[in-house]
Amino acid sequence: MEKTVIGILAHVDAGKTTLSEGLLYLAGKIRKLGRVDHGDAFLDSFAMEKERGITIFSKQAQFSVGEQEFILLDTPGHVDFSAEMERTLQVLDYAILVISGSDGIQGHTDTLWKLLKRYQIPVFIFINKMDLDGTEPDELLTECREHLDEACIPFFEDMTTEEETCEKLALCDEKLLELYMKNGGLKPEELVPFISRRKIFPCFFGSALKMQGISELLNSLHQYCHVERNQTDFGARVYKITRDNQGSRLTYLKVMSGVLKVKMPVGEEKIDQIRIYAGGKYETVDQAEAGSICAVTGLGQSFPGQRMGIEQENGILPVLEPVLQYQVILSPEDDVHKILQQLRLLEEEYPELYIEWNEQLREIHAKLMGEVQIDILKALMLERFGVAIAFGPGAIVYKETIADMVEGIGHFEPLRHYAEVHLLLEPAERGTGLQFATDCSEDILDRNWQRLIVTHLEEKTHLGVLTGSPITDMKITLITGKAHTKHTEGGDFRQATYRAIRQGLKKAHSILLEPWYQFRIEVPEEMIGRAMSDVTRMNGSFDAPETIGGMVALTGQAPVSTMENYQQELLTYSRGKGKLFCTLKGYEPCHNSEEVELAIGYDSEADLENPTGSVFCAHGAGFLVPWNQVEEYMHLEGWKPPVQFPEKDFDISLNEEALSFKYNNVKSGADSGYTATSFAEDKELEAIFARTFGPVKRRLPGSSMESGLGYERKENHTESAHMQERETVEGGKNKPSKLQEQEYLLVDGYNIIFAWEELSELAKNNLDAARMRLMDILCNYQGYRQCILILVFDAYKVKGNAGEIIDYHNIHVVFTKEAETADMYIEKVTHEIARKHHVTVATSDGTEQVIIMGQGAYRMSAGDLKVEIDQVNQEIRQEYLEQHKTSRNYLFSGLDAETAALMEDVRLGNKEL
Repeated sequence: MEKTVIGILAHVDAGKTTLSEGLLYLAGKIRKLGRVDHGDAFLDSFAMEKERGITIFSKQAQFSVGEQEFILLDTPGHVDFSAEMERTLQVLDYAILVISGSDGIQGHTDTLWKLLKRYQIPVFIFINKMDLDGTEPDELLTECREHLDEACIPFFEDMTTEEETCEKLALCDEKLLELYMKNGGLKPEELVPFISRRKIFPCFFGSALKMQGISELLNSLHQYCHVERNQTDFGARVYKITRDNQGSRLTYLKVMSGVLKVKMPVGEEKIDQIRIYAGGKYETVDQAEAGSICAVTGLGQSFPGQRMGIEQENGILPVLEPVLQYQVILSPEDDVHKILQQLRLLEEEYPELYIEWNEQLREIHAKLMGEVQIDILKALMLERFGVAIAFGPGAIVYKETIADMVEGIGHFEPLRHYAEVHLLLEPAERGTGLQFATDCSEDILDRNWQRLIVTHLEEKTHLGVLTGSPITDMKITLITGKAHTKHTEGGDFRQATYRAIRQGLKKAHSILLEPWYQFRIEVPEEMIGRAMSDVTRMNGSFDAPETIGGMVALTGQAPVSTMENYQQELLTYSRGKGKLFCTLKGYEPCHNSEEVELAIGYDSEADLENPTGSVFCAHGAGFLVPWNQVEEYMHLEGWKPPVQFPEKDFDISLNEEALSFKYNNVKSGADSGYTATSFAEDKELEAIFARTFGPVKRRLPGSSMESGLGYERKENHTESAHMQERETVEGGKNKPSKLQEQEYLLVDGYNIIFAWEELSELAKNNLDAARMRLMDILCNYQGYRQCILILVFDAYKVKGNAGEIIDYHNIHVVFTKEAETADMYIEKVTHEIARKHHVTVATSDGTEQVIIMGQGAYRMSAGDLKVEIDQVNQEIRQEYLEQHKTSRNYLFSGLDAETAALMEDVRLGNKEL
């Protein structure tokens, strides 16, 4: 019998559990329909779930339709238990996404859709509560197509006989269109592979409470779900760890291929028992076939995300993680270490719970998803262990990363111990976490020692040096190391490895990260100004507003810390009409890092659990060497960065964290390469700063301090200011020194092009030509006005575009990176420089004008800029004529009178020369 695993996902109170009850009832699995509000739902079997009326733990049930067996996984809908939901996604074959017809698509619905896309799970959509007044199928279907996917198609009985429906299906994929054109229609079996590949998303309308539309959904699941499985080689995925009432450890897994049998060895352990659960009850079986979801006993080392058998590669890293941290408050008579062990047991079972022990404060800290989870954790501790605990106020969970590549060196050599480790720390892309690798020859360090070092890298949560927060988004590579044939023990390399990381972090430029939301705000048109002002106040950014009917949608991103309680504020000022959709975007640079660092007050040198220095030995005794002196004592040669050879005249390399400029083949008496590394806060802006006032000059072999880069220094930029700027850069500080106020003009390129008739006509035939023409016009203008001119073009729709900044003659031209509009870039730059400099923004975008005025900048419309440029051209012409104004110079005007008379006679023919 073919087995198919289907998960039901939804926003809280969308009717997910009620739909599960309806499916089980129609399939004959249960005899009576239960209800969440009555506390008798088949799948909500825990007391806390019945009491609160929400699903807290994912549970399973089986039902059959014909020769096909379905395994139904009911997942939590509340956002606080999203991690419980996410870990079930890795074992799903298909998913049913339930949407409330009365509420439409909510913020958590959008999060679920993105997760389903990330895990590539085919989706059936059930729009529930259609029996309520005000629910319109057409409007809801349009909302699904706008927010989710254009391929959301309503499914109903005999739909393939309707020409209009077949045409909509055919437009979902080219191969479907070919089948439709060839056969004049589509057959139901032809849709199966396209649903499986997420090319079509079947939609159903109904009311789970009144059993409307459920039979159509059930029949479609039977008709359109199909999974091919490997029946020979065993493979499984672990997605959950729990304990039963007797305390037995249960490992929930899905058999992906082959057969799982009792007493089968899995690694160094054996399966004792196989249980098939249905709600709160289970039955034991001797074996589980491919496609089965079961719980097994006998595995003490298993963990969620583990792959077994031929499923060897680790699963996808979870997206959802806690962003709030709370102190666990205990009564004076409680045993702290005992309670810590009990919380560790719960941590193993609940993925949304992270427990940490702060040795310095002697406190237990818990990272949680939200307030509801706190109440559940209190109840679990009281029920399981008889302990009453409390929690302190919540705080944001920060992380740290680095902006540059450094070598970290750790040495541990007290008497009769020895180990030295060299690690290369490199910044990685946002959201990639920590990656570990080795690039060390076995001739230098034995393979077993290398493996041990990697194990020590992976076994611990390494803390940063700014606030003591966990580090992330880095690649750490073992590049060399040294052991002693007699004195080295495994613990020596642990100490050396930990110290190498900390020493590297002290040397690097560290960046404090905080969680950011990606949001979508929908408000009535008259309230969009308030919403935009609020986002700016919350240190967020947003795209151009989009009008949908009588509502305006604003999408963007903002820090979690500033947006945490905005939902209630939005509902208040919009009188309940506004909607807020928030999903966790990930970690980005902290908007108020200095303030946070000062408030936390972390001292990396005083953290004895995470030392930054190394231990060396001399005269039979060990001594401590501070981190900034380790290179003077190390026993191995340090890492040297690769040499860059000049290849071309001018090259710009841009990434998310560091912007560096390489000037090669400088013709200043010697060929030399100069590198000016940007500051840390706003890379693109600081790059323009460097190019405006000249790059940092460093003495290199074969070059002189007077060697320049061809940049004309501004008259108001004195030599002392230039030296101060250079010292600031080389000192590694984040902000440039204060210079005399400059005049900036920021131009929204495409806005100007399509506002000027001349350029607009040119753009219809050749957009590149229009762009170059505007650049030439602005070069001429800048040459006269002598302002710092930044021309910005949108490139946000170019997939994978990392952004680019070029110098075109005497102006700076910016092509924004992917997902960043010209408006966003201009707002960001204006926010940074308008406080210190005179900034004017040229654009006819009304919304943009309002925002830049709020930042303290001046506005100039496209028409005003045209008038200004025409006036400048007229002034240039007048000055030119004045400079070249001379009297007429005739041929004979410089001759004496006698010679002039002679030449006049010759001209008249009276005489010959």
